Amino acid sequence: MKRLHLNLNLTGIIVLIAVGVLLPVMLVTAAGIVALVIADDAGGIVTGVLVISFAVTAAGCALITVVLTSSKARLARRQADFVANVSHEFRTPLSAIRLYTQTLQSGKLADDPARVDKCLATILRETEWLDMMVDQVLTWRASSRDMLALKMETRPVVHAVNEAVERFRSMTEADELVLETEIDSRQPVAHDAHALHAVVLNLLTNAAKYSGAEKRIVVRVRDEGTSVVIEVEDNGMGLTPGEAHRAFQPFYRGERPDGSQLSGVGLGLAIAKHLVELHGGQLGVESEKGRGATFSVRLPVAEDESA
Repeated sequence: MKRLHLNLNLTGIIVLIAVGVLLPVMLVTAAGIVALVIADDAGGIVTGVLVISFAVTAAGCALITVVLTSSKARLARRQADFVANVSHEFRTPLSAIRLYTQTLQSGKLADDPARVDKCLATILRETEWLDMMVDQVLTWRASSRDMLALKMETRPVVHAVNEAVERFRSMTEADELVLETEIDSRQPVAHDAHALHAVVLNLLTNAAKYSGAEKRIVVRVRDEGTSVVIEVEDNGMGLTPGEAHRAFQPFYRGERPDGSQLSGVGLGLAIAKHLVELHGGQLGVESEKGRGATFSVRLPVAEDESA
């Protein structure tokens, strides 16, 4: 309803500008041209030029007004969509937490320790998802205002990657997907462990979201010349070249085969790309529609200060 209201307002403004400004401008321009054609002295020519100049200026102002109004409407729609998507994403884990907490409070599982453990595990898992989403929003807010401060340290990235993998495991059920790791890197990299943890976690959650029923994700870390490469490969729906280009744009969300948008707020990959670039690295993707995708982080190896 809000989006329809905004569109109607924008259409009304454009029509008002067209009728109330552009039509008079066209008439004034025509009058100026006529004045130039029939002018027989300098005064007539000056009058015609002034009239046409006024008309061109008015038309330019009208065009600027349309552009600014359209931009403001798009921003308002984006903000409204963002709030709606965040609210929806928060509601899902909160509902699960409430349900399992109420189940434990009822006392019905007092004699079933296995189900109690399952309830507690689900609550912890959903809490991890909530924590990650809150962290995403806060990180995006800080980065968009250039307030994101990194605490850099020089050492191999293996520790940060392993922590992200283990946290992702705690956010998913054991039989939900197959997660494999091939981690072999010893080169030191100047990095913020928390930020790199967020990058890998965002790539993993993105891979899980876009994979099919039988999810398989592979995390690879290797030394490659003067770079350390971190790859997250999935067996999901894959991306077309156009989708791959837009995938890192803020608020972009992919579509299911039926054309409906996937869940999420569309910030994970944008945040990952921003954090990687703050480390002087690059984040890219290789994909083919229907054949999964491989997201690659390439970070520069720290220079040997003893040399």
